[in-house]
Amino acid sequence: MGKKVHYPEEVKKKVVQLKLEGNHTNQELMDMFGIKNKSQIKTWMKWFRNGENHRFAQPIGKQYSHGKGPEDEDKMTQLKKKIAYYDMREELLEKLPGNRKEVVPEVFIQIVETFKHKYPVKDICECFGIAKATYYRWRGKSWGPSVLEKKIIELCEDLKFRVGHRMVRDLLRKEYQIKLNRNTVQKIMQKYHIQCRVKPKRQCYIAGESKIVVPNYFERNFTSTRPNEKWVTDITYLPYGEKMLYLSTIMDLYNNEILAYTISDKQDTSFVLDTLRKACEGRDVYEVILHSDQGSQYTSYEFQEEAKKRGIITSMSRRGNCFDNAVIESFHSTIKSEEFSPLDRGKIDHHTVRSKIDTYMYYYNYCRPFQKLNCQTPIEFRVMAA
Repeated sequence: MGKKVHYPEEVKKKVVQLKLEGNHTNQELMDMFGIKNKSQIKTWMKWFRNGENHRFAQPIGKQYSHGKGPEDEDKMTQLKKKIAYYDMREELLEKLPGNRKEVVPEVFIQIVETFKHKYPVKDICECFGIAKATYYRWRGKSWGPSVLEKKIIELCEDLKFRVGHRMVRDLLRKEYQIKLNRNTVQKIMQKYHIQCRVKPKRQCYIAGESKIVVPNYFERNFTSTRPNEKWVTDITYLPYGEKMLYLSTIMDLYNNEILAYTISDKQDTSFVLDTLRKACEGRDVYEVILHSDQGSQYTSYEFQEEAKKRGIITSMSRRGNCFDNAVIESFHSTIKSEEFSPLDRGKIDHHTVRSKIDTYMYYYNYCRPFQKLNCQTPIEFRVMAA
């Protein structure tokens, strides 16, 4: 074994400087400074790229880590190094998102690229408990979304980020024959921030005095075996435009299809009558059961007479009990949470509110899949059943 040669610190730094200038080959540098092996030059360049400048001054023999040399240090020096280390660690860990349970490669690579000019790469890796070789292996890869993640992102974008992870899981199984646990789908959606908006809880308000109250024929049985067997209707507020608007809707429980809807700035009896007449156009409504709450519009003599004239059987929830009409209540909550934001209140005009309702109604009937309909849209389910 040959004898190890010691090169002064000045020689090492001069070689690195000339190498960076690019005017000399390794052989020329070896001849100029009496270096025996070109691997020595590569080692010095590696130290420089990794920010390990302290190694240029180390003697021959065992190479100690930075700040842990064989020489004795006083307590003050050791304390200063500890403080510097923890300051660096705190600054680095602040860049790690709080919802991460482990260091994700793409996040770690971004942190290193940001701070490698300030701290040695080795020290950054030690803070996160990751080997330096692992970092370089990660850096050589492409960390974009996988094929599966791209499919999930595409599904959420097509449905305007209005469906949850369970529906996305079912659509993957239906359209791509991909079977996944719902927790896996949820983690991917959380990773790319494509979760659906959570519907806020709705308060129930007791209506005023009734005029004509009819029995509850549903008894919370919202199952229907054919079209135009069971309908539900209700009114909801739209407090988003320049003035308060109201939405009246009628839904067929067979496929959750919205049969008719009306928007008005007054919630009088003619308001709900318009919705009823629209729903009856072109349909056989004889002996359809139409369920509503005990609002004054539905208990009015005029509304009850119109329903009776068309052969419609009216049904009503118990007073102040929104759960007896849960399906249409849920729909109104859905349209508010998916189409409107609480920040919209008073910031958009009433024409925009009407336009958003029209757009959503088309989306709901023709584009939005439902689990109860085997991941089909209401219109698609009705056509396939026919």
